[in-house]
Amino acid sequence: MAIVSIVGRPNVGKSSLFNRIIGERRAIVDDMPGVTRDRLYGCVQWKDKSFYVVDTGGLLLKDKDPIMEGMKDQIFQAIEESDVVIFLVDGSQGVTWMDEDVAQVLRSHSSMVVLAVNKIDDFSHEDDVVEAYSLGFERVVGVSALHDRGVDELLDQVVQILGDKEDTQRPEEGVVSVALVGRPNVGKSSILNALTGSQRSLVSDIPGTTRDSIDAVIEYKGERFRIVDTAGLRRKSRVKDDIEFYSTVRTMDAVDQCDVAIFVMDARELATEQDQRLVGEILARGKGVVLVVNKWDLLPNTPETGDEVNRKLREEFRFVSHAPVLFTSAVSGRRLHRLLDLVSQVRKRRQSRFSTTILNRIIRDMLAFDRLPTDGTGRRLRIYYCTQSAAVPPTFVFFVNDPSIVTKNFENHLSRKIREAGDFDGVPLRLFWRSSHGNNEKA
Repeated sequence: MAIVSIVGRPNVGKSSLFNRIIGERRAIVDDMPGVTRDRLYGCVQWKDKSFYVVDTGGLLLKDKDPIMEGMKDQIFQAIEESDVVIFLVDGSQGVTWMDEDVAQVLRSHSSMVVLAVNKIDDFSHEDDVVEAYSLGFERVVGVSALHDRGVDELLDQVVQILGDKEDTQRPEEGVVSVALVGRPNVGKSSILNALTGSQRSLVSDIPGTTRDSIDAVIEYKGERFRIVDTAGLRRKSRVKDDIEFYSTVRTMDAVDQCDVAIFVMDARELATEQDQRLVGEILARGKGVVLVVNKWDLLPNTPETGDEVNRKLREEFRFVSHAPVLFTSAVSGRRLHRLLDLVSQVRKRRQSRFSTTILNRIIRDMLAFDRLPTDGTGRRLRIYYCTQSAAVPPTFVFFVNDPSIVTKNFENHLSRKIREAGDFDGVPLRLFWRSSHGNNEKA
């Protein structure tokens, strides 16, 4: 599918235009320069032409800040992989030396550039469009991302350049959707880069480098995986600005959309209470989970170290003891080849179904040896039958005499028994209790 990138200096409205084009608030919008750091993709269809549109960070060629240097590499990569570049300038401020710098970079690609002059809110600002012709591009369109003015004409120009370029459908059906989740600076972007074999996400040792969710599609052993690298999640008390807040929201949205979440930790720190809550959120959303202990190469290579880390990990994540655990190093690549195998296995388990006959046989066998809970009067729980009502995630409905008798301990025990009978490692199970009389239900 064709790729269209939005490029320009900071704070000219690139993210606002991106949101306007894709028709949803996908990019973070803020008046602070430098908000968008990585490439952010969205899929667009215009006049029977489908293409990706890419929001990029603000380009400041003369800024030597380490983060800005990394952003430049990302932007240059976006330009090189693009079929069309939308060069966005701020018409209300006129042409600046920063715009001239960006234009110089883009002139070698002039045949695929559309110059969009933003903030042309009405006809009184049309003269601002004329000034932009001094940048040396043939296609110039006045737009207002805020008021949706001129965007249709801009997209017409994009489609005209794309011409008869062959479309390919976005690979969604049959794709395993994966979210990389964890605290800042645990190595999520490094894992994505290692898996894809490219510098797909901006990587640095400064916490909070990745603010938007970044994705890539790769093929492995005949399966396609859409892997989303999310912003590092912090405790809410440490989310100090609106940008970081929206990044956190975006991360949880990525979790909502995934089949399997890869929860990444630093081997030197392991889990915090926030990590435990986040994994709990993943399970509550019905997602599969794989626990990854990254930076394993930074610990002493002794059996005692491995035993101690594994013990501590299982203690901290005892509520998800069924989840597969991988000890790896994104830098060295140690054991990283096993990660997608684990993800594939968890995804298949998440779609597992028991026949009602087998399921009820499991329940009968369990009930023959286990004591059922009772209420305050001594009345014992009776389970009449069970059925699996859904497969993603595996959801079971138990018909009983009184759902109120069911205790949490018994429910956890029953979940473990079902896991033992079926292969549900890494997958949350949902149990519902329904009165056989149909007048009461408990989840």
